[in-house]
Amino acid sequence: MGVHWIHDDGVCELVLACEPCNEIGTTMLADLERFLAELEVDRIAAVIIRSDVRGGFSAGADLRELYRGLLTVEDDARAAQLTDFVDRIHNVMDALDTLPLTTIGVVHGVCFGGGFELALTCDVLIAERSARFCFPELRLGILPGFGGIPRLRRDVSNAIVRDLLLTGRSINAKKAMAAGLVSQMVPTGEGIVAARTMARQATKFDRDALATTKRFMKPLPRAELDEEKRHFIRLAQRPVMREALRKFVESDDLRPYLP
Repeated sequence: MGVHWIHDDGVCELVLACEPCNEIGTTMLADLERFLAELEVDRIAAVIIRSDVRGGFSAGADLRELYRGLLTVEDDARAAQLTDFVDRIHNVMDALDTLPLTTIGVVHGVCFGGGFELALTCDVLIAERSARFCFPELRLGILPGFGGIPRLRRDVSNAIVRDLLLTGRSINAKKAMAAGLVSQMVPTGEGIVAARTMARQATKFDRDALATTKRFMKPLPRAELDEEKRHFIRLAQRPVMREALRKFVESDDLRPYLP
């Protein structure tokens, strides 16, 4: 069914439903851009971002599409194409991050790489017990490129940031809550109930006060985001990245994104 959204009395639910696990490629990017263009922020007090895919919130970037793109264009065109995609995804992530309303992410199962970066744009994260968070990018010879490092550093201690980035291992919902990454941990299947309750509370607030409070307490780390982009674009054009992607694409593992 792809990405779609549902409006209900001041609350909008953005539903990720792209099999196999909400990989973020050009199709999902276009859907997210359309969502932002059509979102009537004056009529909405809260946005819930959730997944309808059984495997999880999102496995991250569409690595198969990225691999095809790196192989089928010349060097100059490859750099331009990669830069355009990264610029677009940063524009989307930044727009979600700074929406003048409350954004609530509901995470179950896999929340890896680019999917983790999408979750980090939310003001509040609710994790079901099945949730696992991971930045496996170093396995591919790159670093997170959708804004993940600056947003993660904004939210949690450097000890957790280094652990996630430099080991590539995943953490479960319990550890994510202990680290302050998520605000609630609920049984599997109950995340949307908690999110809807929270969203309803947001509809009771004065919109100007809500937007002002969010803008004051959650500034966008612009300089760091721009620096991360530059590092990602450079690293992603090296042969080591293409070789790592080749191994991923040719893997027989049904869930090759898992550590």
